[in-house]
Amino acid sequence: MRVSVIVVNWNRRDLLRACLRSLAAQVAAEFEIIVVDNGSTDGSVEMVEREFAPVRLIRNRENRGFCGANNQGIEASTADFVALLNNDAEADPRCLQSLLDAFVGRPDFGMAASKILVWENPTIIDKAAHLIYPDGQNRGRGSGELDRGQYDRLEEALWPDGCAAMYRRKMLTTIGAFDEDLFAYADDAELGLRGRICGWRCIYVPSAVVRHHRGATLGLGSGRRLELIERNRVLLAAKLFPFSLLSLNFAYYLARIVSGMWEASRGRGEASLYPGLRGKLRMAAALIRGDFQALLLLPRMLRKRREIERIRKLTPSEVRELILGNRISLRELSGQTTAGRHNA
Repeated sequence: MRVSVIVVNWNRRDLLRACLRSLAAQVAAEFEIIVVDNGSTDGSVEMVEREFAPVRLIRNRENRGFCGANNQGIEASTADFVALLNNDAEADPRCLQSLLDAFVGRPDFGMAASKILVWENPTIIDKAAHLIYPDGQNRGRGSGELDRGQYDRLEEALWPDGCAAMYRRKMLTTIGAFDEDLFAYADDAELGLRGRICGWRCIYVPSAVVRHHRGATLGLGSGRRLELIERNRVLLAAKLFPFSLLSLNFAYYLARIVSGMWEASRGRGEASLYPGLRGKLRMAAALIRGDFQALLLLPRMLRKRREIERIRKLTPSEVRELILGNRISLRELSGQTTAGRHNA
């Protein structure tokens, strides 16, 4: 078996069915499917057992999050390559084979990114790999743009989006899998940047096309979603950023907040998902909760930071150059939501 495809599910039976059907329609690639269910109560498990008998199923009694569940799938798999596909995504028939082909002749590439389109309107790009802002906030490259072929070149990218990605097992064995302290959100960014720091590279594969229902897990206006995004932004920076960027983190964050307030006054950006005074207060409370939780986890992240020093390949100055060379502009970041650009 060359590829193990891991699909994490939590109470999305109908979306999961469509996802698994898209995998059943894959051509050329030799692969297995592992579904990790996080304690669903909507009949998802029974549907998989009834309709997709060859699929390996791991049943959790509780929700272990994106990180924990994917790690279970990775541990259960034995293939040379591990692919992730969100339960709210559907892959084109040659997606897996295209990702697999991209690794040929590239032994130092440990990650491959798909071209992810918006399910409701596939002429719009959801993500074509990732970019990052120097305060630790990451965004999909090209998110919200009309697909005019501007991302149709096979090329190196920063890291893949966990919605639809492929990883070389050797990389995961060397650097470890997902950081379960993150639970969900920014987990793919942390794994991707950790991989880059340890000398692995990422290839973007435009022929590996996936369509994605955005924000289907917690909902785009969820306070819990925003809380996790903010918490994990801080944790990612504390764990992986060079001190030269960490010392400027608050300044970059403040600039983003001010820019976000300006965009909010025009009905754009992340704040557009939280309308009215009550929505803005709920948004502020989620950010504060996220920062407080990050503070509690900071000692653990700093210990992990020291552990990475033993396997790192890039110098701090090279990591700084990597981040700043793949940064998203403040204007573009502030005008987007975490689900993509908000087009007024």
